[in-house]
Amino acid sequence: MHLVWGTTDARAATPTYRQDMSTNIPSSLNLGRSTVRGAMQLGLFECAPETNLRTLAGIMGEKTIHSIVVAGPRWGIVSDLDLMRGLASGLIDVTAGELAATDFVTVDPNDTLDHAAQLMAEHEPAHLVVVSPATGMPVGMLSTLDVARAVNRARLRSE
Repeated sequence: MHLVWGTTDARAATPTYRQDMSTNIPSSLNLGRSTVRGAMQLGLFECAPETNLRTLAGIMGEKTIHSIVVAGPRWGIVSDLDLMRGLASGLIDVTAGELAATDFVTVDPNDTLDHAAQLMAEHEPAHLVVVSPATGMPVGMLSTLDVARAVNRARLRSE
């Protein structure tokens, strides 16, 4: 089961250019045979809900990461873009818990990269949270760059 994030963006019923691209991923890239587990970044960086923006920025900058899981009774995720929105608001007192998205797209480690790429094209996140089927808890991230690396590896193997 995949939890799909809510969006305020009203989409037209007709497909956009990006949505058309998601259905035309060449099968020669073997995304249908590769799994999320093989491409994902194992492990997560997490913080407490009361973590402030400066600390979040420091973690992201030092670790060169684009998202942090906010651990709590209801976990969430703060992306680099969420951080920018918080910083742009000028409210330094905003916390990770207040910025964290609690509705987002998730994938199973055993899902195919083809499925993950389709979810990314449809919902436009830069990262999917990889959730353990056994616990329902996050175990890693899959980014657009991770998928690009997998495509490149498949290309190199086929040459």
